[in-house]
Amino acid sequence: MANTYKKVPKEEKVKEKKPRKSAARQEESRERFYHDRRFHLASGLFLMLLSLLLFVAFFSYLFTGKHDQSVVESLFQTSIHESGRDVQNWLGMVGAYVANLFILNWFGLASFMFIPLLFQFGFRIVFGRYVFPMGIFLQLFFFTLLWFSSTMGYLVLQLEADTDTFLSFLSGGIGFEMALWLNNFIGIGTPVLLFFLLLAFIIYYFNITSIVLPQWAGILAAEDKQKAIVEGEEENDEEGELVLNEVEEGLEDLEILEEDEEQELEEEEEEELEEEILEEEELEEEVLDLPITPINKNNTPGDLSLVIEDAPEPVASEASPFTEEKKEIFEFDPTLDLSSYKYPTLDLLTEYEVGKVQVSKEELEANKDRIVETLSNYKIGISSIKATIGPTVTLYEIVPDAGIRISKIKSLEDDIALNLAALGIRIIAPIPGKGTIGIEVPNKKKEMVSVRSVFSSEKFQKGEMDLPVVFGKTISNEIFAVDLTTLPHLLMAGATGQGKSVGINIIISSLLYKKHPSQLKFVMVDPKKVELSLYNKIERHFLAKLPDSADAIITDSKKVVFTLNSLCIEMDQRYSLLTKASVRHLKEYNKKFVERKLNPNDGHRFLPYIVVIIDELADLMMQAGKEIETPIARLAQLARAIGIHLVVATQRPSVNVITGIIKANFPARLSFKVMSKIDSRTILDAGGADQLIGKGDMLFSHGSELVRIQCAFIDTGEAERIVDFIAEQRGYSEAYNLPEYEGDESGQEANGDFSYSDRDGLFEEAARLVVMHQQGSTSLIQRKMKLGYNRAGRIMDQLEASGIVGPSNGSKVRDVMITDEMSLEQLLNRLSGKD
Repeated sequence: MANTYKKVPKEEKVKEKKPRKSAARQEESRERFYHDRRFHLASGLFLMLLSLLLFVAFFSYLFTGKHDQSVVESLFQTSIHESGRDVQNWLGMVGAYVANLFILNWFGLASFMFIPLLFQFGFRIVFGRYVFPMGIFLQLFFFTLLWFSSTMGYLVLQLEADTDTFLSFLSGGIGFEMALWLNNFIGIGTPVLLFFLLLAFIIYYFNITSIVLPQWAGILAAEDKQKAIVEGEEENDEEGELVLNEVEEGLEDLEILEEDEEQELEEEEEEELEEEILEEEELEEEVLDLPITPINKNNTPGDLSLVIEDAPEPVASEASPFTEEKKEIFEFDPTLDLSSYKYPTLDLLTEYEVGKVQVSKEELEANKDRIVETLSNYKIGISSIKATIGPTVTLYEIVPDAGIRISKIKSLEDDIALNLAALGIRIIAPIPGKGTIGIEVPNKKKEMVSVRSVFSSEKFQKGEMDLPVVFGKTISNEIFAVDLTTLPHLLMAGATGQGKSVGINIIISSLLYKKHPSQLKFVMVDPKKVELSLYNKIERHFLAKLPDSADAIITDSKKVVFTLNSLCIEMDQRYSLLTKASVRHLKEYNKKFVERKLNPNDGHRFLPYIVVIIDELADLMMQAGKEIETPIARLAQLARAIGIHLVVATQRPSVNVITGIIKANFPARLSFKVMSKIDSRTILDAGGADQLIGKGDMLFSHGSELVRIQCAFIDTGEAERIVDFIAEQRGYSEAYNLPEYEGDESGQEANGDFSYSDRDGLFEEAARLVVMHQQGSTSLIQRKMKLGYNRAGRIMDQLEASGIVGPSNGSKVRDVMITDEMSLEQLLNRLSGKD
């Protein structure tokens, strides 16, 4: 077989490498070209020449612009020959087009400022220095560009008065729009504001630090003063002459006259002094009696066309709020145990370069037309429509014509969704507190709400809440934050991958950013064993657990039962302390303790808030059933006043998981996207959660309020950085210990060791159930009483030890030793010692 491989000659290999060398050489030559001084000189001279040509085009436009307007507008519809023949600008078509763009469309006469700017750059490139200092020039450039165009725009606005005149070249389109906005905003205050801005710029630009009165003002003041002195001297001379005449008439009356004059002068001085005092008192009374005039505000009606309502951007506060208020010296400070603790900073969070999503006017108009068209097909007229743009959803508020039934519009949800070719259409009929009907339509381009953007907002940083939780942004682009103490418990639901775990991390992170370890403790239940495990690192700072428990994050269903019952004991103990302190709420109790009005020797202590996070309720209900439901319901009913709050989440909001008892005690509900309308009604008592678009889109219900929110996004890396920042600091010696709860962990009861006093609380109920059915089955007790298998097995062992059922028969049910309920009652009385 012939060898098909060929050896490549060295000459060919050399040829193959040549293109690489030539490419490198081309790159080097390109760099040399850009760094070549000749290129710099040519570029600089070009900019200087361009500035000169711009001046020619702009100056020519002042005389030829009106004539060239029609040429520029039809420039791309006619040939160059025809346009060039009709244009009158000194730089031809290019000059007419550029001048029209800068002067008419942009900044008006202020566009002349671009000429020295280009000349400055060109001069710098050629000669290595600026004509004027660039920093000072740029200040003048931007101020003149904006202020002069706005001022000219206001002048044009006042002169044109809705007539078609050619004054727009003074301000340009941008200057006119700025002036129009100012005129609509502050009306006749616009010229005052413009004058003040000019004055302020002159003060700053020319570094004016004082205002000196003109010389002529000082001269006038001096002349007035001199004139008053001369008049006074003339009066004194006249009085002297009168006195001399009187002396000449008779020396005998001199002493009498002097005495009379002195007495009169004293009386006049006293009268003047009394008058001055009286006038001052009257003036004070007048000032005190000044009436307070209220300010009246007039509202203006909106247009009936499509109104686009721009929501204000959340204001980010620069000052860090995560600091504690200074305590008085005599007050008890619970934070002193960890006095060096530092709150997490915003630098731990990722700053995404995501700007505000701009929904185009075309998209808004298209959606509006389709909504109106769909409703008109069903003979539903609209009198007005308004659009409010949110991060992921735009809300269209419509006012239907009189006589239209709301239920008729509500029934067209699917038709509107089909016509708009969009998922997640939701109709709010009517919007609470408004006389409108809302149609929520997802945006084509959605905005990601980062956790940093909501944590840096002024609402979160400076809000006065005891347990602040910020979820994200509403459809009106406002930060949505709640106080967990006012909810007071939260029930969450959402299908897999819709943002439920992110929502839990947002709740935890919000509290970690705002509370000191002495003020807050978490009890975390994670049956899935992976969602909350990263918070193990802050065990000695923020976590609470059972004594002698190895892990602070609870994953075993049996330990969940013990922990919930331990929290019930903690609740009872706290209520006892509140009773002793004669207060009704945890906040009042801690205030008294901080003010040292409660004695620690009497058992009083500072009580932190306890937030219980249960990540997956469905799994726990399957394993423990009523053992989980009962303590949760008890805590939800009673724990609000003593600072224990529950956050319970599930991905399967069925009636088997969210029972009536649990649902009744959780007034606050939060739902991400779920799979069916039934699930939506189970969690929210209303539809809509099945029509969300996912990826953090959620509905929050509290009372009668239902709010659509885009949940803030926090990734695992950000959560880990927060946890690591806290874990690296000094913590307590151990986690916060909950009260001990004595439960049976063995799952078995020896016959000889059984004591009736140690029986299960449901022992007698289970005995009656077994006797009634004459079936000694653990599964029967588990099914009928909704208990977990372990507890049902313990009860069955106790029934065997009591002689109610026989021993285990392998796979068969146990024999029931008591045949009727009367015999059972006699046995129970005998065991309890009643007989």
